Amino acid sequence: MITSTSRNEKRRPLDLLTLGRAGIDLYGEQIGGRLEDMATFAKYVGGSPTNTAVGAARLGLNAGLITRVGDDHFGRFLREELGREGVDTSGLTTDPDRLTALAVLGIRDPDTFPLIFFRENCADMALSVDDIDPALIGRAGALLVNGTHLSQPGVFDASLKAAKLMKAQGGRVVFDIDYRPVLWGLTSKANGEDRFVASARVTERLQQVLPLCDLIVGTEEEIHILGGTDDTLAALRAIRDHSPALLVCKRGPDGCVAFPDAIPDSLDDGVASRGFPIEVFNVLGAGDAFMAGFLRGWLRDLPLESCCEMANACGALVVSRHGCAPAMASWDELQTFLAGQWPHRLRESAMLEQIHWSTNRHGDHADLTVLAIDHRSQFDDLIKDLGVGDEQAVAHFKGLALKAVDRLAQGDGRYGMLLDGRFGARALEAAADLPYWIGRPIEYPGSRPLAFEGGPDVAATLREWPINHVVKCLVFYHPDDDAELRARQDRQILRLYDACRSTRHELLLEVIASKHGPVSGDTVARVINHVYDLGVYPDWWKLEPTSDAAAWAASEAAILEHDPRCRGIVLLGLSQTQDQVLAGISAAAPFPLVKGFAVGRTIFHDVAARWLKGKLDDEGAIAQLTENLRVLAEAWRQARRARAAA
Repeated sequence: MITSTSRNEKRRPLDLLTLGRAGIDLYGEQIGGRLEDMATFAKYVGGSPTNTAVGAARLGLNAGLITRVGDDHFGRFLREELGREGVDTSGLTTDPDRLTALAVLGIRDPDTFPLIFFRENCADMALSVDDIDPALIGRAGALLVNGTHLSQPGVFDASLKAAKLMKAQGGRVVFDIDYRPVLWGLTSKANGEDRFVASARVTERLQQVLPLCDLIVGTEEEIHILGGTDDTLAALRAIRDHSPALLVCKRGPDGCVAFPDAIPDSLDDGVASRGFPIEVFNVLGAGDAFMAGFLRGWLRDLPLESCCEMANACGALVVSRHGCAPAMASWDELQTFLAGQWPHRLRESAMLEQIHWSTNRHGDHADLTVLAIDHRSQFDDLIKDLGVGDEQAVAHFKGLALKAVDRLAQGDGRYGMLLDGRFGARALEAAADLPYWIGRPIEYPGSRPLAFEGGPDVAATLREWPINHVVKCLVFYHPDDDAELRARQDRQILRLYDACRSTRHELLLEVIASKHGPVSGDTVARVINHVYDLGVYPDWWKLEPTSDAAAWAASEAAILEHDPRCRGIVLLGLSQTQDQVLAGISAAAPFPLVKGFAVGRTIFHDVAARWLKGKLDDEGAIAQLTENLRVLAEAWRQARRARAAA
């Protein structure tokens, strides 16, 4: 037996490579009806081995994927999203002749999940032996292959080649039986949800892989197709005749049972761990999550009981949620779940959902310098006061501001912009092709109590926004406001928070207290504590500058007490002079939770006025905006370096 120590000595850069299906899942967002009656669909990463790669990466394994994607928008989305999830994509081949695979799914009731596969002549089904790179296999310690993909001769040959290479180098081969009869031509094309049709042809094909396997995982129905009989114990014994691999049989809410050696006389005599009988919301993807959880233990040589427990828990978490890949658990989330007691309707746990959200966000913004030019009423006032310009001129100027950020940043993702959808619509569209952080205001300018742009249903408004737009909301909130005003503002903040979570947008909450009452060292911290007490967890906070170190310490402590995974704080400018903003940067830099600034009028106001009056041309405006932003950005990073050195 290989001990944990000896296997760790042989560990390769990649713990796991998965091979096979990769496509787009379009999930119906309406629950409890026919697929015919679905009106909107959410787009997710899909395909069993791809989902498992995402799940494994979230659990801390170094995972990669071997597949094909189309030279299309969905293929690019898969590459980008997998990269954001930390999955190695060096094994992805772009197929110039075929489109990325697609599946349309729905949730009708706890037992019915309509599913249509669109994968005739799709990219991943064209995977061939030429796509298997021995050098990539050599970087990995284990390979996962899936049974459904073995229905295609080319993919079958590619899977066997990869498995043989893995075995030859002393690695481990994992087989997920993953039986979809429709993809073997055994049901009508409309019956993608069918899970079992007996077929001697399929059994014979799948069994050819068995001698190469170290781990085989499937449901009882999948064990039946692999073993060639609907008697589970007899099927397990038939599989054992072909392979000495560890066999794991998934049993739904009853967990799983594992058989490392001879098959006993009862399923209950295998190795097992506790199951998690929670309410089933969506079974699709649960098996992929189960596999990710099992592999997190097995590839780290944990006891078999621990592998089973983690697998059962990961499956339970996914059956409680919408989607497959996005529902996969993070390592922190899994540990929290295993240590706690949870409601039967698991998705109703606000604590668990917050951990899921905050530990699975994409990207790391440890340093963020943002040009805030989302102003609307201020530009209206500027046009009125100067007597020149119009909305089209302001829109053009905001496009110049984007060019200024790009000129300075040169693709550096530490830069960003706050842009509105009124004057800044064209700039927002242009920013879609650039790698910068983007925030966008939702509040009606100057509203108190808080009101939203775009209509009374804020979630409907946000559904029109690209997913990478961070929702910025400025609220004029003082903790000593009268109770009725605070209650009205609280209701709006809660509505916005719920809308952001339902549409999967991050939320930046900007708080200005100084305009409506005296401010002391704990004023802003009191607002922060109150927002968290409402059950609202902003991804970002945008706070007023202050030279009071105690006030910064109080605000930081309040955030960390409630949400240690918060993205952080950005400093706002309040139309201060450049020297005043520089002083604010110096005061905020010692506090680690402050990640940077989002400053506007200090950078753009005078430039905009001169440009509107014709005293600056476009190039002059871009150059001056670039310089103004550069001064603040360099000051911020210098202050940060000084803090680190101290």
